[in-house]
Amino acid sequence: MTQPPRYDRAEMDRQYNARETVADYEAELARYRTESDRVRADLACLPDIVYDEASGERLDFYPADPGAPLFVWIHGGYWRALSRGDNAFAVRGPHGRGFHVAVIDYTLVPRATLDEIVRQVRAAVAFLALRRDRFGIGPQPFAVGGSSAGGQLVGMLLADGWTGGFGIPADTIGVGLALSGLHDLEPLRHSYVDDFMQFDDGMVARNSPIRHLPTGGPAILLAAAGGDETFEFRRQTADYVAAWTAAGNRADPLDMPGYHHFDIALSLNDPEGTLARALDRATRAVTATAAAAAAARQQEKDAR
Repeated sequence: MTQPPRYDRAEMDRQYNARETVADYEAELARYRTESDRVRADLACLPDIVYDEASGERLDFYPADPGAPLFVWIHGGYWRALSRGDNAFAVRGPHGRGFHVAVIDYTLVPRATLDEIVRQVRAAVAFLALRRDRFGIGPQPFAVGGSSAGGQLVGMLLADGWTGGFGIPADTIGVGLALSGLHDLEPLRHSYVDDFMQFDDGMVARNSPIRHLPTGGPAILLAAAGGDETFEFRRQTADYVAAWTAAGNRADPLDMPGYHHFDIALSLNDPEGTLARALDRATRAVTATAAAAAAARQQEKDAR
Protein backbone atom coordinates (compact mmCIF):
# COMPACT_ATOMS: atom_id res chain seq x y z
CA MET A 1 0.00 0.00 0.00
CA THR A 2 1.35 3.43 -0.84
CA GLN A 3 1.61 6.02 1.90
CA PRO A 4 -0.63 9.08 1.55
CA PRO A 5 1.21 12.36 1.05
CA ARG A 6 1.92 14.37 4.18
CA TYR A 7 -0.89 16.85 3.78
CA ASP A 8 -1.65 19.54 6.32
CA ARG A 9 -5.17 19.63 7.71
CA ALA A 10 -6.47 22.11 5.16
CA GLU A 11 -5.26 20.01 2.24
CA MET A 12 -6.54 16.79 3.77
CA ASP A 13 -9.93 18.45 4.17
CA ARG A 14 -9.83 19.44 0.50
CA GLN A 15 -8.83 15.97 -0.65
CA TYR A 16 -11.79 14.33 1.10
CA ASN A 17 -14.41 17.03 0.52
CA ALA A 18 -16.11 15.54 -2.53
CA ARG A 19 -18.79 18.22 -2.64
CA GLU A 20 -16.18 20.89 -3.34
CA THR A 21 -14.89 19.01 -6.40
CA VAL A 22 -18.01 19.84 -8.43
CA ALA A 23 -19.34 23.22 -9.50
CA ASP A 24 -22.78 22.72 -7.87
CA TYR A 25 -23.36 19.85 -5.44
CA GLU A 26 -27.07 20.61 -5.14
CA ALA A 27 -27.41 20.26 -8.91
CA GLU A 28 -25.70 16.86 -8.76
CA LEU A 29 -28.04 15.75 -6.00
CA ALA A 30 -31.00 16.99 -8.03
CA ARG A 31 -29.85 14.78 -10.92
CA TYR A 32 -29.84 11.80 -8.53
CA ARG A 33 -33.37 12.56 -7.40
CA THR A 34 -34.75 13.27 -10.87
CA GLU A 35 -33.46 9.99 -12.28
CA SER A 36 -34.59 8.13 -9.15
CA ASP A 37 -38.10 9.51 -9.62
CA ARG A 38 -38.06 8.32 -13.23
CA VAL A 39 -36.98 4.83 -12.20
CA ARG A 40 -39.78 4.57 -9.66
CA ALA A 41 -42.26 5.74 -12.29
CA ASP A 42 -41.01 3.27 -14.90
CA LEU A 43 -40.27 0.08 -12.97
CA ALA A 44 -42.23 -2.19 -10.66
CA CYS A 45 -41.03 -2.03 -7.07
CA LEU A 46 -41.68 -3.80 -3.79
CA PRO A 47 -41.06 -0.88 -1.42
CA ASP A 48 -40.32 -0.48 2.28
CA ILE A 49 -39.32 -4.06 3.06
CA VAL A 50 -37.97 -4.35 6.61
CA TYR A 51 -34.79 -6.39 6.37
CA ASP A 52 -33.57 -6.01 9.96
CA GLU A 53 -35.96 -6.21 12.88
CA ALA A 54 -33.38 -4.84 15.34
CA SER A 55 -33.04 -1.50 13.56
CA GLY A 56 -36.22 -1.47 11.49
CA GLU A 57 -34.18 -0.54 8.41
CA ARG A 58 -35.72 -1.11 5.00
CA LEU A 59 -34.96 -1.79 1.37
CA ASP A 60 -36.75 -1.38 -1.94
CA PHE A 61 -36.75 -4.39 -4.26
CA TYR A 62 -37.08 -4.02 -8.04
CA PRO A 63 -37.93 -7.46 -9.43
CA ALA A 64 -36.74 -8.86 -12.74
CA ASP A 65 -37.59 -12.27 -14.23
CA PRO A 66 -37.77 -15.24 -11.84
CA GLY A 67 -34.35 -16.83 -11.46
CA ALA A 68 -32.46 -13.62 -12.27
CA PRO A 69 -29.31 -12.66 -10.39
CA LEU A 70 -29.39 -9.94 -7.71
CA PHE A 71 -27.58 -6.62 -7.48
CA VAL A 72 -27.63 -4.79 -4.12
CA TRP A 73 -26.88 -1.03 -4.12
CA ILE A 74 -25.60 0.84 -1.03
CA HIS A 75 -25.67 4.63 -1.06
CA GLY A 76 -22.87 6.97 -0.04
CA GLY A 77 -23.04 10.25 1.87
CA TYR A 78 -20.20 9.83 4.41
CA TRP A 79 -22.45 7.54 6.48
CA ARG A 80 -24.55 10.55 7.56
CA ALA A 81 -26.58 11.60 4.50
CA LEU A 82 -28.69 10.41 1.56
CA SER A 83 -31.05 7.44 1.39
CA ARG A 84 -32.41 4.71 -0.83
CA GLY A 85 -34.93 7.27 -2.11
CA ASP A 86 -32.10 9.35 -3.58
CA ASN A 87 -30.45 6.28 -5.10
CA ALA A 88 -33.04 4.48 -7.21
CA PHE A 89 -31.06 5.81 -10.19
CA ALA A 90 -28.68 2.86 -9.66
CA VAL A 91 -31.46 0.42 -10.58
CA ARG A 92 -31.96 1.14 -14.27
CA GLY A 93 -28.66 -0.12 -15.70
CA PRO A 94 -28.42 -3.43 -13.84
CA HIS A 95 -32.16 -4.04 -14.17
CA GLY A 96 -31.88 -3.43 -17.90
CA ARG A 97 -29.29 -6.21 -18.02
CA GLY A 98 -31.58 -8.67 -16.27
CA PHE A 99 -30.79 -8.18 -12.57
CA HIS A 100 -33.17 -7.95 -9.68
CA VAL A 101 -32.04 -4.85 -7.77
CA ALA A 102 -32.32 -4.07 -4.07
CA VAL A 103 -31.55 -0.53 -2.83
CA ILE A 104 -30.99 -0.42 0.90
CA ASP A 105 -31.12 2.13 3.68
CA TYR A 106 -29.04 2.06 6.84
CA THR A 107 -29.23 4.12 10.02
CA LEU A 108 -27.15 7.26 9.62
CA VAL A 109 -24.49 8.73 11.89
CA PRO A 110 -24.84 9.93 14.65
CA ARG A 111 -27.88 7.73 15.36
CA ALA A 112 -25.76 4.66 14.57
CA THR A 113 -22.08 3.85 14.87
CA LEU A 114 -20.07 2.67 11.88
CA ASP A 115 -19.93 -0.81 13.43
CA GLU A 116 -23.73 -0.87 13.50
CA ILE A 117 -23.99 0.38 9.92
CA VAL A 118 -21.71 -2.45 8.77
CA ARG A 119 -23.86 -4.93 10.70
CA GLN A 120 -26.98 -3.59 9.04
CA VAL A 121 -25.74 -3.90 5.45
CA ARG A 122 -24.59 -7.44 6.20
CA ALA A 123 -28.02 -8.16 7.65
CA ALA A 124 -29.59 -6.87 4.41
CA VAL A 125 -27.54 -9.27 2.30
CA ALA A 126 -28.33 -12.15 4.64
CA PHE A 127 -32.05 -11.30 4.58
CA LEU A 128 -32.10 -11.55 0.80
CA ALA A 129 -29.87 -14.63 0.65
CA LEU A 130 -32.19 -16.51 3.00
CA ARG A 131 -35.26 -15.53 0.93
CA ARG A 132 -34.23 -16.29 -2.62
CA ASP A 133 -37.45 -18.18 -3.26
CA ARG A 134 -39.64 -15.39 -1.90
CA PHE A 135 -38.09 -12.81 -4.25
CA GLY A 136 -37.42 -15.07 -7.23
CA ILE A 137 -33.66 -14.65 -6.92
CA GLY A 138 -31.64 -17.20 -8.84
CA PRO A 139 -28.80 -19.35 -7.48
CA GLN A 140 -26.11 -17.02 -8.83
CA PRO A 141 -23.75 -15.28 -6.39
CA PHE A 142 -24.95 -11.80 -5.50
CA ALA A 143 -23.40 -8.62 -6.88
CA VAL A 144 -23.13 -5.69 -4.47
CA GLY A 145 -22.20 -2.11 -5.22
CA GLY A 146 -21.80 1.28 -3.60
CA SER A 147 -20.18 4.67 -3.94
CA SER A 148 -17.90 6.55 -1.52
CA ALA A 149 -19.06 5.50 1.96
CA GLY A 150 -21.10 2.88 0.11
CA GLY A 151 -17.85 1.68 -1.44
CA GLN A 152 -16.43 1.19 2.06
CA LEU A 153 -19.51 -0.84 2.95
CA VAL A 154 -19.05 -2.95 -0.18
CA GLY A 155 -15.52 -3.66 1.02
CA MET A 156 -16.88 -4.81 4.38
CA LEU A 157 -19.27 -7.15 2.55
CA LEU A 158 -16.32 -8.59 0.62
CA ALA A 159 -14.37 -9.03 3.86
CA ASP A 160 -13.68 -12.52 5.10
CA GLY A 161 -15.30 -14.29 8.01
CA TRP A 162 -18.67 -12.63 8.62
CA THR A 163 -21.18 -14.73 6.65
CA GLY A 164 -21.26 -17.69 9.04
CA GLY A 165 -22.57 -15.52 11.84
CA PHE A 166 -25.53 -14.58 9.63
CA GLY A 167 -26.27 -18.15 8.53
CA ILE A 168 -25.37 -17.76 4.85
CA PRO A 169 -22.69 -19.42 2.68
CA ALA A 170 -19.26 -17.85 2.43
CA ASP A 171 -19.63 -17.55 -1.34
CA THR A 172 -22.94 -15.64 -1.25
CA ILE A 173 -21.31 -12.54 -2.77
CA GLY A 174 -19.59 -13.03 -6.10
CA VAL A 175 -19.07 -9.47 -7.36
CA GLY A 176 -18.28 -6.23 -5.56
CA LEU A 177 -18.53 -2.88 -7.36
CA ALA A 178 -16.69 -0.28 -5.26
CA LEU A 179 -16.82 3.27 -6.63
CA SER A 180 -14.60 5.91 -5.01
CA GLY A 181 -14.47 3.70 -1.93
CA LEU A 182 -13.01 4.71 1.43
CA HIS A 183 -11.07 1.51 1.97
CA ASP A 184 -8.55 2.84 4.51
CA LEU A 185 -10.15 4.99 7.20
CA GLU A 186 -6.91 6.14 8.83
CA PRO A 187 -6.42 9.23 6.61
CA LEU A 188 -9.96 10.39 7.42
CA ARG A 189 -8.93 10.81 11.06
CA HIS A 190 -6.85 13.78 9.90
CA SER A 191 -9.69 15.50 8.05
CA TYR A 192 -12.99 17.22 8.80
CA VAL A 193 -14.69 13.81 8.53
CA ASP A 194 -13.35 12.98 11.99
CA ASP A 195 -15.35 15.88 13.42
CA PHE A 196 -18.59 13.92 12.98
CA MET A 197 -17.29 10.34 12.86
CA GLN A 198 -15.00 10.51 15.92
CA PHE A 199 -12.77 7.71 14.71
CA ASP A 200 -10.64 5.76 17.15
CA ASP A 201 -8.06 3.03 16.62
CA GLY A 202 -10.59 0.24 17.04
CA MET A 203 -13.17 1.73 14.69
CA VAL A 204 -10.52 2.24 12.00
CA ALA A 205 -9.13 -1.28 12.44
CA ARG A 206 -12.53 -2.98 12.41
CA ASN A 207 -13.98 -1.07 9.48
CA SER A 208 -11.17 -0.48 6.99
CA PRO A 209 -11.75 -2.99 4.19
CA ILE A 210 -8.09 -2.98 3.21
CA ARG A 211 -7.37 -4.64 6.57
CA HIS A 212 -9.93 -7.42 6.05
CA LEU A 213 -9.13 -8.96 2.70
CA PRO A 214 -10.08 -12.54 1.84
CA THR A 215 -7.34 -14.77 0.52
CA GLY A 216 -7.92 -16.41 -2.82
CA GLY A 217 -11.66 -15.91 -2.50
CA PRO A 218 -14.25 -16.43 -5.24
CA ALA A 219 -15.44 -12.83 -5.55
CA ILE A 220 -14.45 -10.47 -8.36
CA LEU A 221 -13.73 -6.87 -7.39
CA LEU A 222 -14.83 -4.16 -9.81
CA ALA A 223 -13.33 -0.88 -8.66
CA ALA A 224 -13.13 2.62 -10.05
CA ALA A 225 -12.67 6.24 -9.13
CA GLY A 226 -13.54 9.03 -11.52
CA GLY A 227 -10.69 10.55 -13.47
CA ASP A 228 -11.74 14.00 -12.21
CA GLU A 229 -11.65 13.06 -8.51
CA THR A 230 -9.02 14.17 -6.03
CA PHE A 231 -5.78 12.24 -5.69
CA GLU A 232 -6.82 10.67 -2.38
CA PHE A 233 -10.00 9.10 -3.74
CA ARG A 234 -8.05 7.72 -6.68
CA ARG A 235 -5.24 6.50 -4.41
CA GLN A 236 -7.69 4.74 -2.09
CA THR A 237 -9.10 2.76 -5.03
CA ALA A 238 -5.69 1.93 -6.51
CA ASP A 239 -4.32 0.75 -3.16
CA TYR A 240 -7.34 -1.42 -2.48
CA VAL A 241 -7.13 -3.08 -5.89
CA ALA A 242 -3.40 -3.72 -5.40
CA ALA A 243 -3.93 -5.24 -1.95
CA TRP A 244 -6.90 -7.28 -3.18
CA THR A 245 -4.95 -8.86 -6.02
CA ALA A 246 -1.83 -9.36 -3.86
CA ALA A 247 -4.01 -11.50 -1.57
CA GLY A 248 -4.77 -13.80 -4.51
CA ASN A 249 -8.18 -12.41 -5.42
CA ARG A 250 -9.61 -11.47 -8.82
CA ALA A 251 -10.08 -7.83 -9.81
CA ASP A 252 -11.24 -5.91 -12.85
CA PRO A 253 -10.28 -2.24 -12.35
CA LEU A 254 -12.44 0.04 -14.45
CA ASP A 255 -11.11 3.13 -16.19
CA MET A 256 -13.57 6.03 -15.86
CA PRO A 257 -11.92 9.15 -17.31
CA GLY A 258 -13.97 12.32 -17.33
CA TYR A 259 -16.18 11.32 -14.37
CA HIS A 260 -16.30 13.03 -11.00
CA HIS A 261 -17.33 11.76 -7.57
CA PHE A 262 -21.07 11.92 -8.25
CA ASP A 263 -21.69 11.24 -11.92
CA ILE A 264 -19.59 8.06 -11.81
CA ALA A 265 -22.33 6.46 -9.71
CA LEU A 266 -25.08 8.05 -11.81
CA SER A 267 -23.65 6.28 -14.87
CA LEU A 268 -25.17 3.07 -13.47
CA ASN A 269 -28.44 4.28 -14.99
CA ASP A 270 -27.26 3.18 -18.45
CA PRO A 271 -27.66 -0.55 -19.27
CA GLU A 272 -25.02 -0.14 -21.98
CA GLY A 273 -22.63 1.84 -19.78
CA THR A 274 -19.27 0.68 -18.48
CA LEU A 275 -20.53 -0.19 -14.99
CA ALA A 276 -23.66 -2.15 -15.91
CA ARG A 277 -21.79 -4.10 -18.58
CA ALA A 278 -18.96 -4.90 -16.14
CA LEU A 279 -21.47 -6.12 -13.54
CA ASP A 280 -23.09 -8.40 -16.10
CA ARG A 281 -19.74 -9.73 -17.34
CA ALA A 282 -18.35 -10.39 -13.86
CA THR A 283 -21.54 -12.03 -12.61
CA ARG A 284 -21.57 -14.39 -15.58
CA ALA A 285 -17.90 -15.24 -14.98
CA VAL A 286 -18.24 -15.92 -11.26
CA THR A 287 -21.44 -17.92 -11.86
CA ALA A 288 -19.66 -20.10 -14.40
CA THR A 289 -16.77 -20.65 -12.00
CA ALA A 290 -19.14 -21.58 -9.18
CA ALA A 291 -21.04 -23.99 -11.44
CA ALA A 292 -17.82 -25.68 -12.57
CA ALA A 293 -16.66 -26.06 -8.97
CA ALA A 294 -20.00 -27.56 -7.97
CA ALA A 295 -19.87 -30.00 -10.89
CA ALA A 296 -16.34 -31.04 -9.91
CA ARG A 297 -17.42 -31.65 -6.34
CA GLN A 298 -20.36 -33.75 -7.52
CA GLN A 299 -18.14 -35.74 -9.85
CA GLU A 300 -15.72 -36.41 -7.02
CA LYS A 301 -18.58 -37.47 -4.78
CA ASP A 302 -19.98 -39.83 -7.43
CA ALA A 303 -16.57 -41.42 -7.91
CA ARG A 304 -16.28 -42.46 -4.27
